[in-house]
Amino acid sequence: MGFSSEFKAFAMRGSVIDLAVGVVIGGAFNGIVKSLVDDIITPAVLTPALKAANLADLAQLVIPGTAIKYGNFISQIISFIIIAFALFMVIKAINSAKKKEAEAPAPAPEPTHSEKLLMEIRDSLKK
Repeated sequence: MGFSSEFKAFAMRGSVIDLAVGVVIGGAFNGIVKSLVDDIITPAVLTPALKAANLADLAQLVIPGTAIKYGNFISQIISFIIIAFALFMVIKAINSAKKKEAEAPAPAPEPTHSEKLLMEIRDSLKK
């Protein structure tokens, strides 16, 4: 098996393609979460704290006399918590769907030809 055919077999496996789709969707989801934090949560929840500190947004929160921007760090923590919670809910839904699928009992196997004959003999002997 040549190098190119090995690489093609690796790249076209289902798990690699699923991972690529997950990365692309994760990137798009990141934009949604960033907007949620920056445009909704920060103004709604943190506005009183920012007004008390005479700041317009979290990015202006810095340790005086340094370049340490802990406001951006707080924003990233909020984003992480939202993403982690959303993934938790998705995984929980998938696991519950798998559990319901696993709980469904498998149908009983059809009796073999020999078993059918034995059942007929048993029924005849009962008569």
